[in-house]
Amino acid sequence: MTTRLDSHRPPELSSTPDGPMLEVHGLTVVASDEGAPVELVSDISFALHAGRTLALVGESGCGKSVTALSLLRLLPRRTLRIASGSIVLRPRDAKEQAVDVAALPERALADVRGGRIGMIFQEPMTSLHPLKTIGEQAAEGVRRHLKTGRSATDERVECWLARVGLEPAKSCARRYPHELSGGMRQRAMIAAALACEPDVLVADEPTTALDASVQAQVLRLLRDVQRDTGPAILLITHDFGVVAEAADDVAVMYAGRIVERGPTSFVMSHPCHPYTRALLECIPRPGVAGAQRLRTIPGRVPLPTAYPAGCRFHPRCAVSRGWAESSGTSSGIVEIEPGVRVLRRCVFGDAVAEGRPPAPSPPWIAVGPEHEAACWEIGASTLGQIPDLAEYEVSGDFAGKRGIHRLKPGQ
Repeated sequence: MTTRLDSHRPPELSSTPDGPMLEVHGLTVVASDEGAPVELVSDISFALHAGRTLALVGESGCGKSVTALSLLRLLPRRTLRIASGSIVLRPRDAKEQAVDVAALPERALADVRGGRIGMIFQEPMTSLHPLKTIGEQAAEGVRRHLKTGRSATDERVECWLARVGLEPAKSCARRYPHELSGGMRQRAMIAAALACEPDVLVADEPTTALDASVQAQVLRLLRDVQRDTGPAILLITHDFGVVAEAADDVAVMYAGRIVERGPTSFVMSHPCHPYTRALLECIPRPGVAGAQRLRTIPGRVPLPTAYPAGCRFHPRCAVSRGWAESSGTSSGIVEIEPGVRVLRRCVFGDAVAEGRPPAPSPPWIAVGPEHEAACWEIGASTLGQIPDLAEYEVSGDFAGKRGIHRLKPGQ
């Protein structure tokens, strides 16, 4: 049977080293510079496991980088803050206690940043200090967290520079960021992030602006490091090619919410949420016979101040708009702006028909092993009619104009 997951139980702080290395539950980030707080990230949950990579994917403006910065509490203090939720970092051994990074005082937080959680920032040219050598910047974290002397620190830094392919390491350690190419700066950033061998590595668009060959080298480097030292990796990207190459699991994010998550192979071969499906359809298909126009998603990601009610993707959703436009009745249809009609349930959920207040967001629906999607249409129009999910598999084909995935037996 399909499982409706309206909520997730928050993690408990414990001294056991088992389970996820980092578990995020109900994280909400708001901007509160002036006026009423505006949600940038809304009630998201995910887990990072040692030796595995979770890719957080979505268009620009979906809240991916804000999520990454939240894990280390690096948000601008005056404008952004964590309004609710927990970021539970598990202990390395049974003698230690798990900690909630979201609630740590600043002094204790300094021990986590760079030590337990490392980060590869999105643009190394602006993240690396222009007046300090690569070696000096990598050495700061090593001295702070490992308490090593000068000789041991330099040796460790040079070892990691060589490990990421920056050789001769001693010479590269004495160079400044502007003296390195884009790929070399990215490798230096990775070396600095990994020098303390953190338990969790947050990689925010680590292959942005790199050519294809350097991108492949960086992804291979991350895989090799994970195989050798076993960190849990959160990989932020908008490129499904990178996801397929480097991630074990994927979470698809849209307008501050995660809308689908599961094993990478299943999500990419059997996408359930209309947004995931739309993203995958935008990928060029080499070898397809005949000239075909590249698919796009109409519209753009809404600003946080203009997030729509209900499912935030409904103004751009081919499923909701397509069914509403092809329907010969106004029943169950709502006009969200002149000439644009969508399914009423995508805005208000099932609550209005039952005399209850509108639902703030779609519920989570289990669509496969560890595979979930948040969409009213998936739950009501497909999965809810299937008696035993174990006997079915989500088809990659759309069913007619409605564009809903059918579940077909034996495929």
